[in-house]
Amino acid sequence: MSQANIGVVGLAVMGSNLARNLASRPGNTVAIYNRSADKTRDLAAAHPEAGFVSTETIEEFAQSLSTPRTAIIMVQAGPATDQVIAQLADVCEPGDIIVDGGNAHFTDTIRREAELAARGLNFVGAGISGGEEGALNGPSIMPGGSAEAWKTLGPILESIAAVADGEPCVTHVGTDGAGHFVKMVHNGIEYADMQLIAEAYDLLRHAAGLDPQEIADVFRRWNTGVLESYLIDITAEVLGHVDQATAKPLVDVIVDQAGSKGTGVWTVQSAVGLGVPVTGIAEAVFARAISSSGASRAAGVGLPGPSPEADDSQKAVDDVEGFIDMVEQALYASKIVAYSQGFDAIAHAATEYHWSIDRGEIARIWRAGCIIRAQFLDRITEAYREQPELPLLLTAPYFRSALTDAQPAWRHVIQTAVAAGIATPAFSSSLAYYDQIRRERLPASLIQGQRDFFGAHTYRRIDAEGAFHTDWSADRSEARVD
Repeated sequence: MSQANIGVVGLAVMGSNLARNLASRPGNTVAIYNRSADKTRDLAAAHPEAGFVSTETIEEFAQSLSTPRTAIIMVQAGPATDQVIAQLADVCEPGDIIVDGGNAHFTDTIRREAELAARGLNFVGAGISGGEEGALNGPSIMPGGSAEAWKTLGPILESIAAVADGEPCVTHVGTDGAGHFVKMVHNGIEYADMQLIAEAYDLLRHAAGLDPQEIADVFRRWNTGVLESYLIDITAEVLGHVDQATAKPLVDVIVDQAGSKGTGVWTVQSAVGLGVPVTGIAEAVFARAISSSGASRAAGVGLPGPSPEADDSQKAVDDVEGFIDMVEQALYASKIVAYSQGFDAIAHAATEYHWSIDRGEIARIWRAGCIIRAQFLDRITEAYREQPELPLLLTAPYFRSALTDAQPAWRHVIQTAVAAGIATPAFSSSLAYYDQIRRERLPASLIQGQRDFFGAHTYRRIDAEGAFHTDWSADRSEARVD
Protein backbone atom coordinates (compact mmCIF):
# COMPACT_ATOMS: atom_id res chain seq x y z
CA MET A 1 0.00 0.00 0.00
CA SER A 2 0.89 3.67 -0.28
CA GLN A 3 2.74 4.88 2.78
CA ALA A 4 1.29 7.83 4.70
CA ASN A 5 3.18 9.76 7.37
CA ILE A 6 0.01 10.64 9.27
CA GLY A 7 -3.47 9.16 9.57
CA VAL A 8 -6.86 10.37 10.78
CA VAL A 9 -9.50 8.13 12.36
CA GLY A 10 -13.02 9.56 12.56
CA LEU A 11 -14.29 11.60 9.62
CA ALA A 12 -17.09 13.74 10.96
CA VAL A 13 -16.72 17.45 10.19
CA MET A 14 -13.77 18.11 12.53
CA GLY A 15 -11.92 14.96 11.46
CA SER A 16 -12.58 15.54 7.76
CA ASN A 17 -11.43 19.13 7.93
CA LEU A 18 -8.31 18.22 9.88
CA ALA A 19 -7.48 15.50 7.34
CA ARG A 20 -7.89 18.02 4.50
CA ASN A 21 -5.69 20.52 6.33
CA LEU A 22 -2.98 17.90 6.82
CA ALA A 23 -3.15 16.82 3.18
CA SER A 24 -2.79 20.40 1.95
CA ARG A 25 0.62 20.84 3.58
CA PRO A 26 3.83 19.90 1.71
CA GLY A 27 5.36 16.67 2.87
CA ASN A 28 2.20 15.13 4.28
CA THR A 29 0.48 12.07 2.92
CA VAL A 30 -2.69 11.31 4.88
CA ALA A 31 -4.37 7.97 5.49
CA ILE A 32 -8.04 8.12 6.45
CA TYR A 33 -10.32 5.64 8.16
CA ASN A 34 -13.88 5.76 9.47
CA ARG A 35 -16.03 3.08 11.02
CA SER A 36 -18.45 3.70 8.16
CA ALA A 37 -16.51 2.94 4.95
CA ASP A 38 -18.94 5.06 2.93
CA LYS A 39 -17.79 8.19 4.74
CA THR A 40 -14.16 7.35 3.94
CA ARG A 41 -14.95 6.82 0.25
CA ASP A 42 -17.06 9.98 0.09
CA LEU A 43 -14.30 12.16 1.54
CA ALA A 44 -11.69 10.73 -0.81
CA ALA A 45 -14.00 11.19 -3.81
CA ALA A 46 -14.98 14.73 -2.86
CA HIS A 47 -11.33 15.82 -2.49
CA PRO A 48 -9.16 14.01 -5.03
CA GLU A 49 -6.62 16.83 -4.76
CA ALA A 50 -5.85 15.66 -1.20
CA GLY A 51 -4.40 12.36 -2.40
CA PHE A 52 -5.82 10.53 0.59
CA VAL A 53 -4.81 6.94 1.25
CA SER A 54 -8.32 5.59 1.74
CA THR A 55 -8.63 2.52 4.00
CA GLU A 56 -11.63 0.44 5.01
CA THR A 57 -10.36 -1.61 7.97
CA ILE A 58 -8.28 -0.66 10.98
CA GLU A 59 -5.68 -3.23 9.91
CA GLU A 60 -5.45 -1.69 6.45
CA PHE A 61 -5.17 1.75 8.03
CA ALA A 62 -2.22 0.65 10.19
CA GLN A 63 -0.49 -0.99 7.22
CA SER A 64 -0.75 2.24 5.24
CA LEU A 65 1.26 4.23 7.80
CA SER A 66 5.02 4.55 7.76
CA THR A 67 6.79 3.89 11.07
CA PRO A 68 6.64 5.15 13.66
CA ARG A 69 2.95 5.11 12.89
CA THR A 70 1.18 8.35 13.81
CA ALA A 71 -2.61 8.38 14.00
CA ILE A 72 -4.93 11.15 15.14
CA ILE A 73 -8.29 10.10 16.59
CA MET A 74 -11.16 12.53 16.02
CA VAL A 75 -14.15 10.75 17.54
CA GLN A 76 -16.63 11.56 20.30
CA ALA A 77 -15.03 11.80 23.73
CA GLY A 78 -15.71 8.97 26.18
CA PRO A 79 -16.26 5.26 25.49
CA ALA A 80 -15.99 5.74 21.71
CA THR A 81 -12.46 7.10 22.15
CA ASP A 82 -11.48 4.15 24.35
CA GLN A 83 -12.82 1.71 21.74
CA VAL A 84 -10.83 3.28 18.92
CA ILE A 85 -7.68 3.47 21.06
CA ALA A 86 -8.01 -0.25 21.86
CA GLN A 87 -8.44 -1.11 18.18
CA LEU A 88 -5.43 0.95 17.16
CA ALA A 89 -3.27 -0.35 19.98
CA ASP A 90 -3.85 -3.91 18.77
CA VAL A 91 -2.48 -3.12 15.30
CA CYS A 92 0.33 -0.79 16.36
CA GLU A 93 3.89 -1.57 17.45
CA PRO A 94 6.15 -0.14 20.18
CA GLY A 95 7.17 3.42 19.36
CA ASP A 96 3.99 4.20 17.41
CA ILE A 97 2.00 7.31 18.30
CA ILE A 98 -1.73 7.53 18.97
CA VAL A 99 -3.13 11.07 19.29
CA ASP A 100 -6.52 11.94 20.77
CA GLY A 101 -7.59 15.27 19.24
CA GLY A 102 -10.99 15.38 20.95
CA ASN A 103 -12.15 17.17 24.09
CA ALA A 104 -11.22 14.40 26.51
CA HIS A 105 -11.09 14.97 30.25
CA PHE A 106 -7.43 15.28 31.21
CA THR A 107 -7.68 12.51 33.83
CA ASP A 108 -8.81 10.11 31.09
CA THR A 109 -5.76 11.17 29.10
CA ILE A 110 -3.47 10.49 32.08
CA ARG A 111 -5.01 7.01 32.41
CA ARG A 112 -4.77 6.24 28.70
CA GLU A 113 -1.18 7.44 28.46
CA ALA A 114 -0.13 5.15 31.32
CA GLU A 115 -1.95 2.15 29.84
CA LEU A 116 -0.40 2.58 26.40
CA ALA A 117 3.06 3.37 27.77
CA ALA A 118 2.99 -0.04 29.43
CA ARG A 119 2.63 -1.50 25.92
CA GLY A 120 5.45 0.63 24.52
CA LEU A 121 3.10 2.97 22.67
CA ASN A 122 3.12 6.76 22.78
CA PHE A 123 -0.20 8.39 23.58
CA VAL A 124 -0.74 12.11 23.09
CA GLY A 125 -3.74 14.08 24.29
CA ALA A 126 -3.93 17.13 22.03
CA GLY A 127 -6.35 19.99 22.55
CA ILE A 128 -7.42 21.45 19.21
CA SER A 129 -9.22 24.79 19.22
CA GLY A 130 -10.77 26.75 16.40
CA GLY A 131 -13.86 24.77 15.49
CA GLU A 132 -14.54 23.49 12.00
CA GLU A 133 -12.89 26.48 10.32
CA GLY A 134 -9.79 26.18 12.46
CA ALA A 135 -9.46 22.46 11.79
CA LEU A 136 -9.45 23.19 8.05
CA ASN A 137 -7.42 26.38 7.89
CA GLY A 138 -5.23 26.35 10.98
CA PRO A 139 -6.16 25.69 14.63
CA SER A 140 -4.37 26.38 17.88
CA ILE A 141 -3.03 23.03 19.05
CA MET A 142 -2.12 22.02 22.61
CA PRO A 143 -0.45 18.58 22.60
CA GLY A 144 0.78 16.74 25.66
CA GLY A 145 2.61 13.42 25.62
CA SER A 146 6.24 12.41 25.69
CA ALA A 147 9.25 14.23 24.26
CA GLU A 148 9.81 11.19 22.05
CA ALA A 149 6.37 11.55 20.49
CA TRP A 150 6.86 15.29 20.01
CA LYS A 151 9.95 14.71 17.83
CA THR A 152 7.79 12.98 15.23
CA LEU A 153 4.50 14.74 15.82
CA GLY A 154 5.80 18.29 16.30
CA PRO A 155 6.73 19.07 12.68
CA ILE A 156 3.41 17.65 11.46
CA LEU A 157 1.35 19.75 13.85
CA GLU A 158 3.47 22.83 13.14
CA SER A 159 2.64 22.39 9.45
CA ILE A 160 -1.12 22.72 10.04
CA ALA A 161 -1.37 25.13 12.98
CA ALA A 162 -2.53 28.72 12.76
CA VAL A 163 0.27 31.27 12.52
CA ALA A 164 0.72 34.46 14.57
CA ASP A 165 3.65 36.78 13.85
CA GLY A 166 5.29 34.05 11.81
CA GLU A 167 5.10 31.48 14.60
CA PRO A 168 2.91 28.34 14.49
CA CYS A 169 0.33 28.28 17.27
CA VAL A 170 1.39 24.94 18.71
CA THR A 171 3.81 23.95 21.45
CA HIS A 172 4.62 20.83 23.43
CA VAL A 173 2.58 21.68 26.51
CA GLY A 174 3.82 18.96 28.84
CA THR A 175 3.54 15.27 29.64
CA ASP A 176 0.47 12.97 29.74
CA GLY A 177 -2.70 15.05 30.41
CA ALA A 178 -1.15 18.54 30.23
CA GLY A 179 -2.41 19.29 26.73
CA HIS A 180 -6.00 18.39 27.47
CA PHE A 181 -5.89 20.28 30.78
CA VAL A 182 -4.76 23.45 29.03
CA LYS A 183 -7.42 23.01 26.36
CA MET A 184 -10.03 22.55 29.11
CA VAL A 185 -8.95 25.81 30.75
CA HIS A 186 -9.01 27.51 27.35
CA ASN A 187 -12.65 26.48 27.05
CA GLY A 188 -13.36 27.65 30.60
CA ILE A 189 -11.93 31.08 29.78
CA GLU A 190 -14.06 31.01 26.65
CA TYR A 191 -17.16 30.56 28.84
CA ALA A 192 -16.17 33.56 30.97
CA ASP A 193 -15.36 35.72 27.95
CA MET A 194 -18.70 34.96 26.32
CA GLN A 195 -20.64 35.63 29.53
CA LEU A 196 -18.88 38.95 30.03
CA ILE A 197 -19.72 39.96 26.47
CA ALA A 198 -23.35 38.93 27.01
CA GLU A 199 -23.51 41.04 30.18
CA ALA A 200 -22.04 44.03 28.31
CA TYR A 201 -24.74 43.60 25.65
CA ASP A 202 -27.42 43.38 28.34
CA LEU A 203 -26.20 46.60 29.95
CA LEU A 204 -26.06 48.48 26.67
CA ARG A 205 -29.53 47.32 25.75
CA HIS A 206 -31.39 47.63 29.04
CA ALA A 207 -29.46 50.35 30.86
CA ALA A 208 -28.40 52.51 27.90
CA GLY A 209 -31.48 51.76 25.78
CA LEU A 210 -29.62 50.79 22.59
CA ASP A 211 -31.10 48.40 20.04
CA PRO A 212 -29.19 45.36 18.73
CA GLN A 213 -28.01 47.09 15.55
CA GLU A 214 -26.67 50.03 17.56
CA ILE A 215 -24.94 47.64 19.93
CA ALA A 216 -23.43 45.82 16.94
CA ASP A 217 -21.89 49.12 15.89
CA VAL A 218 -20.50 49.59 19.41
CA PHE A 219 -18.86 46.16 19.28
CA ARG A 220 -17.39 46.92 15.86
CA ARG A 221 -15.83 50.03 17.34
CA TRP A 222 -14.56 48.10 20.36
CA ASN A 223 -12.96 45.60 18.01
CA THR A 224 -10.54 48.27 16.84
CA GLY A 225 -9.13 48.83 20.34
CA VAL A 226 -7.89 46.85 23.34
CA LEU A 227 -10.87 44.47 23.13
CA GLU A 228 -10.00 43.36 19.60
CA SER A 229 -10.74 39.62 19.44
CA TYR A 230 -12.55 36.90 17.55
CA LEU A 231 -15.42 36.83 20.06
CA ILE A 232 -15.98 40.60 19.90
CA ASP A 233 -15.93 40.38 16.10
CA ILE A 234 -18.52 37.61 15.85
CA THR A 235 -20.68 39.28 18.51
CA ALA A 236 -21.05 42.29 16.23
CA GLU A 237 -22.03 39.96 13.38
CA VAL A 238 -24.67 38.16 15.46
CA LEU A 239 -26.17 41.37 16.86
CA GLY A 240 -26.31 42.99 13.45
CA HIS A 241 -28.09 40.07 11.79
CA VAL A 242 -31.80 40.37 11.02
CA ASP A 243 -33.98 37.25 10.95
CA GLN A 244 -35.42 36.77 7.46
CA ALA A 245 -38.63 35.12 8.62
CA THR A 246 -39.68 37.78 11.14
CA ALA A 247 -37.59 40.85 10.20
CA LYS A 248 -36.62 41.04 13.88
CA PRO A 249 -33.06 41.06 15.21
CA LEU A 250 -31.96 37.44 15.26
CA VAL A 251 -30.89 37.78 18.91
CA ASP A 252 -34.55 38.41 19.79
CA VAL A 253 -35.68 35.26 17.99
CA ILE A 254 -33.17 32.85 19.53
CA VAL A 255 -34.39 31.08 22.68
CA ASP A 256 -32.44 32.48 25.65
CA GLN A 257 -31.11 29.16 26.91
CA ALA A 258 -27.36 28.63 26.51
CA GLY A 259 -26.03 25.14 25.91
CA SER A 260 -22.66 23.67 26.84
CA LYS A 261 -20.59 20.55 26.25
CA GLY A 262 -19.15 20.25 29.74
CA THR A 263 -15.63 21.66 29.47
CA GLY A 264 -16.57 24.76 31.46
CA VAL A 265 -17.95 22.55 34.23
CA TRP A 266 -14.77 20.45 34.15
CA THR A 267 -12.67 23.60 34.53
CA VAL A 268 -14.59 24.68 37.62
CA GLN A 269 -14.59 21.20 39.14
CA SER A 270 -10.85 20.81 38.57
CA ALA A 271 -10.12 24.27 39.96
CA VAL A 272 -12.14 23.53 43.10
CA GLY A 273 -10.13 20.35 43.58
CA LEU A 274 -6.91 22.32 43.19
CA GLY A 275 -8.12 25.07 45.54
CA VAL A 276 -7.92 27.72 42.82
CA PRO A 277 -10.62 30.43 42.59
CA VAL A 278 -11.92 30.69 39.01
CA THR A 279 -14.94 32.78 39.95
CA GLY A 280 -15.45 34.35 36.53
CA ILE A 281 -15.55 30.95 34.84
CA ALA A 282 -17.79 29.55 37.58
CA GLU A 283 -20.30 32.38 37.26
CA ALA A 284 -20.37 31.87 33.49
CA VAL A 285 -21.15 28.18 34.00
CA PHE A 286 -23.87 29.00 36.53
CA ALA A 287 -25.34 31.67 34.25
CA ARG A 288 -25.78 29.08 31.50
CA ALA A 289 -27.38 26.75 34.04
CA ILE A 290 -29.81 29.46 35.13
CA SER A 291 -30.67 30.26 31.52
CA SER A 292 -31.66 26.63 31.00
CA SER A 293 -33.57 26.26 34.30
CA GLY A 294 -36.98 26.34 32.66
CA ALA A 295 -39.25 25.61 35.61
CA SER A 296 -37.33 27.83 38.02
CA ARG A 297 -37.23 30.71 35.59
CA ALA A 298 -40.92 30.38 34.83
CA ALA A 299 -41.69 30.45 38.55
CA GLY A 300 -39.41 33.41 39.12
CA VAL A 301 -40.94 35.70 36.50
CA GLY A 302 -42.83 38.43 38.30
CA LEU A 303 -40.69 38.51 41.43
CA PRO A 304 -40.27 42.15 42.52
CA GLY A 305 -37.23 44.11 41.41
CA PRO A 306 -36.09 47.72 41.65
CA SER A 307 -38.84 50.29 42.01
CA PRO A 308 -39.97 51.86 39.82
CA GLU A 309 -39.70 48.97 37.38
CA ALA A 310 -37.71 49.74 34.23
CA ASP A 311 -38.66 48.57 30.77
CA ASP A 312 -36.83 48.51 27.45
CA SER A 313 -38.02 52.01 26.56
CA GLN A 314 -36.41 53.54 29.66
CA LYS A 315 -32.77 54.33 30.25
CA ALA A 316 -30.94 53.86 33.52
CA VAL A 317 -28.22 56.27 32.37
CA ASP A 318 -28.30 59.81 31.05
CA ASP A 319 -24.90 59.97 29.33
CA VAL A 320 -25.16 57.07 26.91
CA GLU A 321 -21.79 57.58 25.18
CA GLY A 322 -20.05 57.95 28.52
CA PHE A 323 -21.70 54.75 29.76
CA ILE A 324 -20.64 52.89 26.61
CA ASP A 325 -17.04 53.84 27.33
CA MET A 326 -17.38 52.70 30.94
CA VAL A 327 -18.83 49.32 29.91
CA GLU A 328 -15.86 48.88 27.57
CA GLN A 329 -13.46 49.47 30.45
CA ALA A 330 -15.43 47.19 32.79
CA LEU A 331 -15.46 44.46 30.15
CA TYR A 332 -11.70 44.73 29.64
CA ALA A 333 -10.97 44.68 33.38
CA SER A 334 -13.23 41.66 33.96
CA LYS A 335 -11.67 39.87 30.99
CA ILE A 336 -8.19 40.38 32.48
CA VAL A 337 -9.37 38.79 35.74
CA ALA A 338 -10.85 35.77 33.93
CA TYR A 339 -7.62 35.09 32.05
CA SER A 340 -5.55 35.60 35.20
CA GLN A 341 -7.66 33.02 37.02
CA GLY A 342 -7.31 30.59 34.13
CA PHE A 343 -3.53 30.88 34.10
CA ASP A 344 -3.53 30.40 37.89
CA ALA A 345 -5.37 27.12 37.39
CA ILE A 346 -2.77 26.02 34.86
CA ALA A 347 0.08 26.90 37.24
CA HIS A 348 -1.46 24.99 40.16
CA ALA A 349 -2.20 21.95 37.99
CA ALA A 350 1.37 21.95 36.72
CA THR A 351 2.58 21.70 40.31
CA GLU A 352 0.03 19.06 41.26
CA TYR A 353 0.65 16.80 38.23
CA HIS A 354 4.37 17.51 37.78
CA TRP A 355 4.00 19.20 34.40
CA SER A 356 6.50 21.72 33.13
CA ILE A 357 4.22 24.27 31.47
CA ASP A 358 5.43 27.57 30.05
CA ARG A 359 2.48 29.94 30.52
CA GLY A 360 4.00 32.44 28.12
CA GLU A 361 4.02 29.76 25.43
CA ILE A 362 0.37 28.97 26.16
CA ALA A 363 -0.58 32.62 25.70
CA ARG A 364 1.49 32.70 22.51
CA ILE A 365 -0.27 29.76 20.87
CA TRP A 366 -3.69 31.21 21.76
CA ARG A 367 -3.01 34.32 19.68
CA ALA A 368 -4.42 32.79 16.48
CA GLY A 369 -6.60 29.88 15.43
CA CYS A 370 -8.47 29.42 18.71
CA ILE A 371 -11.82 30.80 19.87
CA ILE A 372 -10.38 33.12 22.52
CA ARG A 373 -7.75 34.64 20.23
CA ALA A 374 -7.38 38.29 21.15
CA GLN A 375 -4.99 41.19 20.83
CA PHE A 376 -4.21 41.34 24.53
CA LEU A 377 -2.79 37.79 24.53
CA ASP A 378 0.36 39.52 23.23
CA ARG A 379 0.46 41.35 26.56
CA ILE A 380 0.08 38.10 28.50
CA THR A 381 2.86 36.49 26.45
CA GLU A 382 5.13 39.45 27.21
CA ALA A 383 4.29 39.35 30.93
CA TYR A 384 5.29 35.70 31.30
CA ARG A 385 8.38 36.08 29.13
CA GLU A 386 9.57 38.89 31.38
CA GLN A 387 8.72 36.94 34.55
CA PRO A 388 8.12 33.21 33.87
CA GLU A 389 7.18 32.49 37.50
CA LEU A 390 4.85 35.49 37.81
CA PRO A 391 2.59 34.56 40.76
CA LEU A 392 -0.38 36.70 39.70
CA LEU A 393 -0.97 38.03 36.19
CA LEU A 394 -2.84 41.04 37.58
CA THR A 395 0.39 42.33 39.11
CA ALA A 396 2.29 42.55 35.81
CA PRO A 397 2.91 46.26 35.13
CA TYR A 398 0.66 46.50 32.06
CA PHE A 399 -2.30 44.78 33.73
CA ARG A 400 -1.84 46.60 37.04
CA SER A 401 -2.03 49.89 35.12
CA ALA A 402 -5.02 48.77 33.03
CA LEU A 403 -6.99 47.72 36.12
CA THR A 404 -6.12 50.94 37.93
CA ASP A 405 -7.40 52.99 35.00
CA ALA A 406 -10.57 50.90 34.67
CA GLN A 407 -11.58 50.85 38.34
CA PRO A 408 -13.87 53.90 38.47
CA ALA A 409 -15.79 52.80 35.38
CA TRP A 410 -15.83 49.15 36.50
CA ARG A 411 -17.37 50.03 39.84
CA HIS A 412 -19.84 52.53 38.35
CA VAL A 413 -21.09 50.02 35.77
CA ILE A 414 -21.78 47.39 38.44
CA GLN A 415 -23.52 49.95 40.65
CA THR A 416 -25.70 50.95 37.70
CA ALA A 417 -26.53 47.32 36.98
CA VAL A 418 -27.52 46.65 40.60
CA ALA A 419 -29.73 49.74 40.73
CA ALA A 420 -31.43 48.79 37.47
CA GLY A 421 -31.91 45.12 38.39
CA ILE A 422 -29.66 43.87 35.58
CA ALA A 423 -27.73 40.76 36.57
CA THR A 424 -23.98 40.96 35.96
CA PRO A 425 -22.63 37.89 37.76
CA ALA A 426 -19.36 37.70 35.82
CA PHE A 427 -18.64 41.44 36.02
CA SER A 428 -19.48 41.48 39.73
CA SER A 429 -17.54 38.36 40.66
CA SER A 430 -14.50 39.62 38.77
CA LEU A 431 -14.49 42.86 40.72
CA ALA A 432 -15.10 40.97 43.98
CA TYR A 433 -12.11 38.74 43.24
CA TYR A 434 -9.97 41.79 42.51
CA ASP A 435 -11.07 43.44 45.76
CA GLN A 436 -10.28 40.28 47.72
CA ILE A 437 -6.90 39.57 46.16
CA ARG A 438 -5.68 43.14 46.75
CA ARG A 439 -6.64 43.20 50.48
CA GLU A 440 -3.97 42.72 53.11
CA ARG A 441 -6.48 41.07 55.48
CA LEU A 442 -9.70 39.25 54.71
CA PRO A 443 -12.63 38.27 56.98
CA ALA A 444 -11.48 34.65 56.74
CA SER A 445 -10.06 35.13 60.25
CA LEU A 446 -13.64 35.19 61.55
CA ILE A 447 -14.47 32.02 59.60
CA GLN A 448 -11.51 30.26 61.22
CA GLY A 449 -12.78 31.39 64.62
CA GLN A 450 -16.21 29.98 63.81
CA ARG A 451 -14.72 26.68 62.64
CA ASP A 452 -12.74 26.38 65.84
CA PHE A 453 -15.84 27.15 67.90
CA PHE A 454 -18.11 24.45 66.45
CA GLY A 455 -15.57 21.87 65.31
CA ALA A 456 -12.28 22.48 67.13
CA HIS A 457 -10.61 22.88 63.74
CA THR A 458 -7.94 25.16 65.27
CA TYR A 459 -6.52 28.38 63.90
CA ARG A 460 -3.16 30.06 63.46
CA ARG A 461 -2.11 33.35 65.02
CA ILE A 462 -0.37 36.27 63.32
CA ASP A 463 2.07 36.59 66.23
CA ALA A 464 3.04 33.00 67.00
CA GLU A 465 3.91 29.74 65.23
CA GLY A 466 1.73 26.64 65.36
CA ALA A 467 -1.97 25.81 65.57
CA PHE A 468 -4.18 26.97 68.45
CA HIS A 469 -7.56 26.08 69.93
CA THR A 470 -9.78 28.04 72.28
CA ASP A 471 -11.80 26.06 74.83
CA TRP A 472 -15.08 27.73 73.88
CA SER A 473 -17.30 25.52 76.04
CA ALA A 474 -15.38 26.11 79.29
CA ASP A 475 -13.10 28.93 80.42
CA ARG A 476 -12.16 29.97 76.84
CA SER A 477 -8.51 29.49 77.54
CA GLU A 478 -6.24 29.13 74.53
CA ALA A 479 -3.74 26.33 74.00
CA ARG A 480 -1.28 25.48 71.30
CA VAL A 481 -2.15 22.07 69.90
CA ASP A 482 0.79 21.15 67.72
